[in-house]
Amino acid sequence: MIYNNPRILEINTRVWLKKKNFNSLNEIPDSQILDWANLGFDYIWFMGIWKINKDIISKYCFEPGLVASYNEALKDWNKDDVIGSPYAISEYSVNPDIGTEEDLLNLKKRLNSAGIKLIVDFVSNHFSVGTELLKNNKEIFLPADEYFYKSDPHTFFASPFNPNEFYAHGRDPLFLAWQDTVQINYFSPAARTFMINVLHKISKLADGVRCDMAMLTLNNVFNNTWIGPLRKYGFEKPEKEFWYEAISSLKNSNPSFIFIAEAYWNLEWQLQQLGFDFTYDKTLLDRLSNDYIKGVKDHLHADDEFQKKSVRFIENHDEQRCASKFGKDKSMAAATVISTIKGMIFYHEGQFEGKKIKLPVQLRREQFEKTDERIQKYYYKLLRITKNEVFRLGEWKQLDTIPLNENDTSSEKIFAWQWIYKNESRVVAINYSGSTSRCRIKFTVPDNGILVNLFDELNSVSYERSIQEINEQGLFIELKAFSSHIFALKL
Repeated sequence: MIYNNPRILEINTRVWLKKKNFNSLNEIPDSQILDWANLGFDYIWFMGIWKINKDIISKYCFEPGLVASYNEALKDWNKDDVIGSPYAISEYSVNPDIGTEEDLLNLKKRLNSAGIKLIVDFVSNHFSVGTELLKNNKEIFLPADEYFYKSDPHTFFASPFNPNEFYAHGRDPLFLAWQDTVQINYFSPAARTFMINVLHKISKLADGVRCDMAMLTLNNVFNNTWIGPLRKYGFEKPEKEFWYEAISSLKNSNPSFIFIAEAYWNLEWQLQQLGFDFTYDKTLLDRLSNDYIKGVKDHLHADDEFQKKSVRFIENHDEQRCASKFGKDKSMAAATVISTIKGMIFYHEGQFEGKKIKLPVQLRREQFEKTDERIQKYYYKLLRITKNEVFRLGEWKQLDTIPLNENDTSSEKIFAWQWIYKNESRVVAINYSGSTSRCRIKFTVPDNGILVNLFDELNSVSYERSIQEINEQGLFIELKAFSSHIFALKL
């Protein structure tokens, strides 16, 4: 069944396989896939499956900033633990360290049999600086010359295959260039055709792609980032956006293929209009982490289609671990928020165990951390509760939190919403503060009878409450710090 609010789990493939003592994707047991299915996951994103160029690791993966991050994440790391960034892809073939194309296809088949779709990476902005494509398909990359190189050797470089040829490193305009990458030129028709063909190849191996830094490919962003070399070499802004061309091409041949955009800078809506099925919702993460409760409530009043296509998360491989960033209790409240609203619900491997250490993507192993049993138990309960069809197919409505009196402002700290599907309903209330909060909430109840039974699925407590009171005054809610209710009721 296709759900409106799918759930996705990110796996750091190379690290996870090593931790499990699996030598390849093919060794992932069916029992593991069944566990994912039983937890209600619709998608598994195997992050970092493509081939990289190991020859560049010693040159680019030991700069001071990276070494500092290794020291922080893994106290006893050694040189062999540094295996290179999975975002400096040499070619879109399966990394032989994790298996073969046949292994990937077999994994996809087994996942699909369990009702799960396979998501893999598409790094649209760049390739590895050591890719053989710099010899065989140099026309797809952004050219430079010796003047650019000498003026800014951090952004431009001489080809490792021809010292008389110069190119740009991949870059986010807000940061320094990524030294281990080479920039694709999206104002070149040849580059667009090449990357669309890459997507068609991927579509034969997986059910969708998570597109790294998708907004960097937009015409205006690309032009503003690279205006110097683009002008020098006479590249003009294309009439159409790459993503429109690429997604249209893929959807024509494979309508069910999924596009997920890592996106920032308030460009999410534009990317959705270009065809993306889902776009990252970093705004929600930032407002939750900053306790901007009104901002969260306002954000959740956004256009319905925008919300359904938003990826809700509180951690991923780029972000600090939520148990560390939020603290234990607040992280569980934030997890309840993202798990009970509209959109794609995104979880990260290790999140359920309460891991606190953010792992650099260049490392092959992680520091041992003891599982936080309280966090794990909470997540598994939350996943089981929200697996119900009412959260997956129902209609969602944010509820007003009514203050008990003019002097009690704690109602402002409570999130509340209702899901309705057929005759089933769930009412969610979350105290997003470090002290007890109170309010009343009005919501849809049965239109006949005197009492309604409210079963709190999170806390396993049942209540009988007056339908008239809920309709006229609202249900009285009192929640301790960072605590939640998920009430089940029949309509």
